[in-house]
Formats: sequence, structure tokens, C-alpha cells
Amino acid sequence: MTNDVKETFTGVDISRGSAVGGGAAPAPAALAAKVRTLAPSMTRSMQRVAEAVAGDPAGCAALTVTGLAELTGTSEATVVRTARLLGYPGYRDLRLALAGLAAQQQSGRAPSVTADIAVDDPVADVVAKLAHDEQQTLADTAAALDTVQLGAAVTVLAAARRVDIYGVGASGLVAQDLGQKLLRIGLIAHAHSDPHLAVTNAVQLRSGDVAIAITHSGSTGDVIEPLRVAFEHGATTVAITGRPAGPVTQYADHVLTTSTARESELRPAAMSSRTSQLLVVDCLFTCVTQRTYETAAPALAASYEALAHRHAPRNR
Repeated sequence: MTNDVKETFTGVDISRGSAVGGGAAPAPAALAAKVRTLAPSMTRSMQRVAEAVAGDPAGCAALTVTGLAELTGTSEATVVRTARLLGYPGYRDLRLALAGLAAQQQSGRAPSVTADIAVDDPVADVVAKLAHDEQQTLADTAAALDTVQLGAAVTVLAAARRVDIYGVGASGLVAQDLGQKLLRIGLIAHAHSDPHLAVTNAVQLRSGDVAIAITHSGSTGDVIEPLRVAFEHGATTVAITGRPAGPVTQYADHVLTTSTARESELRPAAMSSRTSQLLVVDCLFTCVTQRTYETAAPALAASYEALAHRHAPRNR
């Protein structure tokens, strides 16, 4: 494992010492989501272990650490490192989770559609497959989302003097959505998709302000640069990303991990990542509204009243 990946998952922050990883071991239902989220940051040998346990939890639960190492063509040390990277203290804990996941799968019903969309699929099949993927993405995101990190992000947002949000492309649309939501509950929030304006605004931030970067890859330079500037100027920083070992987390005090469905030719990552990001954004907005209800409720009512006449039917 590379040093940057190892440091991220042991909770080392290069400047502020914030905890990125840690916490309780994930529930069995979260295991598959963790594998999908973390696999891109693993070494190839660790990926083989992760894919094996996610693909056949019942079979792997019956194996010793030596047996799983032999099955995947890796070493016992690799198996243990993979278990820890997935959030379990050791291999024994991973086996218990695998047994629980296998029991859940046996008691449930397998999905009737697949993630693949063919060019000649009828419209009804496309709708069914996309709906299934969207549901899986939301379930994976909810299962893997660190509620401690979410709560910490909510706390700083609720007290923020100003909030800057950075995102480009599909993530830029999500940034705009969060910015508009926060404005409606009375927070001073600005979404930036232009990287020059993002950096120009980031240099004005200071302690008491919050900067949020939204990037599925975790390596989008146009998003990382303003977050770094905001971080260095003392703002509290939050990263919403599908790659918790990505470069963006070096400058994030709080990391909120998203999940995505499996990509296909007709379903790029931007589609499922947007769904996952919007769920995290809605969680942030709703929890901040709860925390600031005395001021948020009147602000929401005022914005609704100001726009109500635009939605009223017009006499012809």
C-alpha cells in the first residue's frame, strides 16, 4: 500500500491531525458498499481479496486467513491489511461480517435486473435497470456514510459565517444545489464552478468559514486548488468524494464518502456519482436545518412567500 493511502486510512492528516478513518467496524450490509468505494485505492492483490469476500461472502466466511490467502493468490498479511482497510479490526471480525452478510443474502431475494444497459433494450427495461442502480447507489452511500463525520460537518456549517462550495462538471451541478439550499435557510453560501473565481474567493476565507469540495474522483485539480487555499487560510474544509484516499482529502478536515453504481458504456460515473452526492447534500441540508431551526424556518417561509406569486396560475 502506498504511504498516502495508508496515512489516510489510519486517520493521519498532514496539517491538522483530523480523523479521516476510524470508528466502529461497518455492519455486514455495508461491506459490499465499502468494497466498491475503496477498491480503486487498493493494490491489485488487495483488490483480489476484496472482490472475493464481496462476491462470495458465505464461501469466504468458511475460510481461515490462510485459506483466503491461497484462494486469492495473496499472502496472509495482505488479507489482514484488506480487512483493516475495509474497517474491521482483524480478519476474525471480517469473517463474522461475511457470515452475517451471507445470512442476509440467503433470506432476501436477488434483484431481477442487472446494471448493464444494452443499446437495444426496450424503454421499460432501461427504466427498471436505472431505477435498480439508483436504489443500490443510495443504499450503498447510506450504509458507508460516516455519521460522525457528517455530524461534525453539520456543526461547522450551522455556525459558519460564510460557506464556499467548489465543484465542476456534474459535481458543479451538485454544488449549485447545495448552495441554493443553504441560501434558503439564511446561510451566506456561494457555489463556484469557475476555478479562477473559486480561488479568488477562497483567499478571502478565514476561521469561522467553511469550504466544501465536491469531486467524485478526489483528484480534480480545479476543485482541490481552492480547497487547499481555503484550508491554508484557516477555513474549516469538507470533502464530498467517492475516493477517500484521493488527493482532495489532504486538505479536508471532514470527509464524506459517496458510493457509485458499476459503470457501463451507457452509464458513466457522472450519473451515479451525482445521485450519491445529492443524497449527501440533502443529509447536510436537512441536518443543518434541524440544528438552526429557529432561524431556518422563518428564512424558508420568507423565500417561499417571495416566490409564491411566480407559481400562481395566471389569468389569460
